[in-house]
Amino acid sequence: MGLWEIFFIAAGLSADAFAIALCKGLGMRRRDCRFAAIAGLFFGGSQALMPLLGWFTGVHFSRFIVSFDHFIVFSLLSFIGAKMIFDAFGGEPAAAFGIYSLKELVALSFATSIDAFTVGMSFAFLRAPVMLAALIIGAVTFFVSFSGVILGGVFGASFKRPAQIAGGASLIFIGIKILIEHLSMHL
Repeated sequence: MGLWEIFFIAAGLSADAFAIALCKGLGMRRRDCRFAAIAGLFFGGSQALMPLLGWFTGVHFSRFIVSFDHFIVFSLLSFIGAKMIFDAFGGEPAAAFGIYSLKELVALSFATSIDAFTVGMSFAFLRAPVMLAALIIGAVTFFVSFSGVILGGVFGASFKRPAQIAGGASLIFIGIKILIEHLSMHL
C-alpha cells in the first residue's frame, strides 16, 4: 500500500469529521481557533488511534464489531443532532468547550472513527505500514476538522439558529446514511 492510497483513505475517513466540525462551527457566534484546534485534536487523535486498535484486534473480533457498529454510530449522531436542534430553540446551551461539551467531543470523535477501526483491521491483512497510516489519517483529520470548525465559524455568526438546526439535521442524516449503508451491505 502506497502513500497515495493512504492519503485517499485518510481523506475518506475524515469526511464525516469534517461535516460534523463544519456543522458545529456553524453554530458558533464567532471563529475560535483555540476550539478548532481542540476539536481537531479530538477528531484527529481518535482517527489515528482507531486504525492501530483495529490492526491489533485483527480478524478475531471483526465479526462482532461489524454486526453492531452502525447502530452505535446512528444512535450517537442522532442523539447529538437532536440535541443541537433542541438547543437551537432555546434548550440548554452547550458548556465546557464552548459549542461542544466534553461528552459531545468524545462521543462524536468515537462515532466518526469506528470506520477507521475497521480500516485498521484491513491493514493487518494487507501488511500495510500501520504506524505511518495512523499518523497520516490523524494529521489529515486534524487539518480537515480544524478547517471545518473555522469555516463554519465564519458563516455561523450570521446564521446561528438556522445553522444549528441544519447542523443537527445533518448529523441525524449522516447517522441514518451510515445505518442504511451498513444494513444494506449485510442483507
